[in-house]
Amino acid sequence: MKLYTYDAAPNPARLKMFIDYKGLSLDIQQLDMAKAEQLDSTYRQIVPEATLPALVLEDGSRLTEVIAIAHYLEALYPERPLLGTTPEERAQVLNWNHRIFNTLFMAVAEAFRNGHPAYGGRALPGPNNYEQIPALAERGRARLLHGMAAINDELGTRSFVAGHDFSFADIDLLAVLTFAKWAAKTEPGDNMAELLAWRDRASAALLNPK
Repeated sequence: MKLYTYDAAPNPARLKMFIDYKGLSLDIQQLDMAKAEQLDSTYRQIVPEATLPALVLEDGSRLTEVIAIAHYLEALYPERPLLGTTPEERAQVLNWNHRIFNTLFMAVAEAFRNGHPAYGGRALPGPNNYEQIPALAERGRARLLHGMAAINDELGTRSFVAGHDFSFADIDLLAVLTFAKWAAKTEPGDNMAELLAWRDRASAALLNPK
C-alpha cells in the first residue's frame, strides 16, 4: 500500500500524528498542496477526488477519508491502540471523531476557505471550483467559538476527550486547535481552563506513546 499526503495540511496532519504515535513505517509520497500538486493529472488518475490524504491498497482500491484510513491501519497494527479496545471505547472515540470534525474542523474550514483571498473560486477542496460565500466565514468563526466552549465543559469531567485514555479523538482536537490558530486566528481563551489544561496533557501523551 502507498499513502499520498501532505503533512502540513490540517487533514493529513491528523493522520501523521496517528502514524507517528503508533510508530508505523509506510510507503509515503508527499504532494505539495501549496503548489496544487494534488490537482495534477497524474495524481488524479490515481485519486480522481484530488484530495489528500489517500491510501492506495495492494488491490488498487482507495481510502480517501482520514477516519477510514485510521481504522484500516489500526486493524493491521493494533499496538498502541488509538481507537479504543472495547465496544464502548471504540464507540466513544468514533463518536468524538465525528463530533469534532463536524462541529470544529468544518467550522475552521468554513471560515478559512470562504475568507482567505487565496481561495477565491476554490472554496471547497477537490477538482471542482466553487465560489466563496463570505457569510460562511463569519458563521464558521462563530461555530468554532461555540464548539470550543462546549468541549471545554466536557473536558471538566475526564482526562481525555473520549475517556480516561489518550485516543484518536484527542489527536483530532489537537489538529483542530492548530488549524484554528493560523486559519481562523482563534485560540482557546483564558476562560477555557479545562481545554487549556487538556491541551497540555494531550500534547505530552502524544510525545510519550504507551
